[in-house]
Amino acid sequence: MAIPYLDIQHLTKSIGDLVLFEDISFSVSEGQRVGLIARNGAGKSTLLSLISGKDGADNGEIIFQKGLRIGMLEQSPDFSPEMSVIEAVSSRLRTELSALLISTEGKSLQTHTEAFDADEEWFDVQLRSKQILTQLKIHDLQKPIGLLSGGQQKRVALASVLIADPDLLILDEPTNHLDLEMIEWLEKYLQRNTKALLLVTHDRYFLDRVCDTIVELEDRITYTYRGNYEYYLEKRDERIAATNANIDRARNLYRKELDWMRRQPQARAHKSRSRKEAFYMLEEQARRRTEERAARLNVKASYIGSKIFEAEYVSKSFDDGIVILKDFYYNFSRFEKMGIVGNNGTGKSTFIKMLLGKVPPTSGRFVIGETVRFGYFSQEEMPVDPRKKVIDVVREVAEVVDLGGGRKMTAMQFLNHFLFPPARQQDLVYKLSGGERRRLQLCLVLMTAPNFLILDEPTNDLDIATLQRLEEYLGDFQGCVIVVSHDRYFMDKVVDHLLVFRGQGVVEDFPGNYSQYRTFQELKDADKKEEKKTHNSSSQTGNSRKQIHEGSDRNRKRLTFKEKKEYETLEKEIDALEKEKAEIHAALSSGTIDVENITVLSKRLPQLEEELDTKSTRWLELSEWV
Repeated sequence: MAIPYLDIQHLTKSIGDLVLFEDISFSVSEGQRVGLIARNGAGKSTLLSLISGKDGADNGEIIFQKGLRIGMLEQSPDFSPEMSVIEAVSSRLRTELSALLISTEGKSLQTHTEAFDADEEWFDVQLRSKQILTQLKIHDLQKPIGLLSGGQQKRVALASVLIADPDLLILDEPTNHLDLEMIEWLEKYLQRNTKALLLVTHDRYFLDRVCDTIVELEDRITYTYRGNYEYYLEKRDERIAATNANIDRARNLYRKELDWMRRQPQARAHKSRSRKEAFYMLEEQARRRTEERAARLNVKASYIGSKIFEAEYVSKSFDDGIVILKDFYYNFSRFEKMGIVGNNGTGKSTFIKMLLGKVPPTSGRFVIGETVRFGYFSQEEMPVDPRKKVIDVVREVAEVVDLGGGRKMTAMQFLNHFLFPPARQQDLVYKLSGGERRRLQLCLVLMTAPNFLILDEPTNDLDIATLQRLEEYLGDFQGCVIVVSHDRYFMDKVVDHLLVFRGQGVVEDFPGNYSQYRTFQELKDADKKEEKKTHNSSSQTGNSRKQIHEGSDRNRKRLTFKEKKEYETLEKEIDALEKEKAEIHAALSSGTIDVENITVLSKRLPQLEEELDTKSTRWLELSEWV
C-alpha cells in the first residue's frame, strides 16, 4: 500500500459568510499524481494556501509524512528584485540542504553520509539549474529578477521547484506563461518523474497525460476519480445523471408528502417526531440544485460584410534587431477561425495589436472592412470599479443581450450562463477571485455583440467549466475569430487553421488545428532522419557495389531470370515511391490543401515509408549479385 504523503482530513474554510468548502477529505500518496479541478472562486487557491501553511482552516487537519521534502509553485511567486536569476533558483535548494546539514549533528554515520551527499549535490546545483532554465528559455542567469516579466519570474520559480527535486510537487497553474514547446517539455518531464504530484491547471491535455487521479471540488465538497481527465469526464457524467435522477425522485415524493400534510392539518399535528424529521430531510434533498448541461448560447453577432481585413505586405521590427513580420500578406476570410501559435517572444501579441491599430507597422498596412466590429479579450485586466456590484458593471454595457430571432437574454441571465449565480452577481467586484474577474471581463467583451472576436491567451486564469462554455459559444459564433493561445485542447476545439510564428519574421500558414500540425511536424522530422539514413545507406551501398565488382567472378552467385526481373521491377517501384513521397511532402508544405486531404496524406506517409524500407532492403540483397 502506498504511503500517504499528504492527508487532508475533514477540512472546512469560510471567508466571512461564504463557505468555500466543508468537511472535505482526500490524500496524495507516494507516486500518485493528483489533479485538482474546481471553478474559479470555489477555493482552489485558498486550499493551496492552507496546505502551504500561509492560512489557517476553520476545522480539520492537514497532515504531511514526516521528513517529507515539498516543492510548491505559486501562481504569483515572490522573489527579491535585486536577486539574480541563478541566485533565486539556487536559494530554495541551498536552504533545504543547509537545514539537512544542521540536523545531522550528533546523528548516525548514515545520516552524516546523507548530509555529505547533499553537500556534494549543492556543488552540482548550478549545472542542473542551467539545464532546466535553458529548457524554460531563461538564458541570462545574472539578470536581476526585478527586470524580468511576470511570466519569466513564473518560469524561474518553476525551475527552482524542479531543481530541488522534492518528494511532493505542488504546482499551481504551471503551464501559464509557458509556450507550447515548454509545455510539452514539462509534460514529458513530469511523466518521467516518479515523485508525488498535486496539480492545479486548466490545461486538459496536460491533466489527461500527467495525472492518474482527479479530485473535483464542487459545491463545497470533493469527489475523487481514480483515473485521468478522460476517465473523470466519463464518471462525472454518470454521477450527475445518478444525482439528477435521485433529486427528481425526491421532488416527486416531496410534492406528494407536502400535499398530504397540507390537506391533513389534524393528522399533521399528531405525526411522530421521526416522520416530521424525515419530511424535512426529504424537503432539503428535493431543493438541491439539479446539475445539468447549460443550454447552448447562440448570441447574434452584428452583421459582417465580405471584406474583413487584408494585411498588405506588413513588416515590423524593433531597434534591438527583433523582427516580427517581414513582407507579410494575408487576406482574412469571412467566418474564419484562426489560431496563432509560436514560442514566447515571436510577436503573436504584437501582431494582434497591429491589427487593432494599437501598434504601428514598420511598413505595409492593415486594411479593415467597414462592417468589422472588434471584441478584444486581452491579457491585461479591464479597468472596472471594484466598489460596484458585478451585475451593475455588466448592465453598464448592456441591460439585454440580443440572441437573434426575437430571443433576448437579460444581463442577469447572461452572467448566470457564465457561472455567476444570482448571489454572486450581487457581490462587489473586489470580492471576486482572480479567475472570476477574468470571467467577468470575458462577459463584458461578449455582451458588446462584436462580429470579430480577438482572444489573447483567453485560457489563462479561466477554469475548465468556463472554457467549456466559451468553446460552445465560439462554436456557434456567427463571426470571425482569432485566438492566441498555448492551450492545445482549446485550440483543437475552436480553430480551423493556424498561423505559426517561427521568429525573425517567419510565419507559416497551416490548414488544420494544433494536433494535426504537431502530427505534420513529427512526420517532417521523421522524414529528415530517414533521408539522412538513406543518404548514409546509399554511400555504403556504393562502396559495397564497388567491392562486389572487384571481387572474384567465381565467388559470385548468378541471379536467376526471375530474380533479374524482380530486381528491375524493384528499381522502378522504388523510384515511383520516392516520387510519391516527394509529392506528399510538397502538398503538406504548400498550405493550400484542406483538412481532409491532410489526414489522408498523413496516413499514407508512414505506409510509404514501410514499403520503401521493405523494397530497398530486398533491392540491396539482389544488388550484391548483379
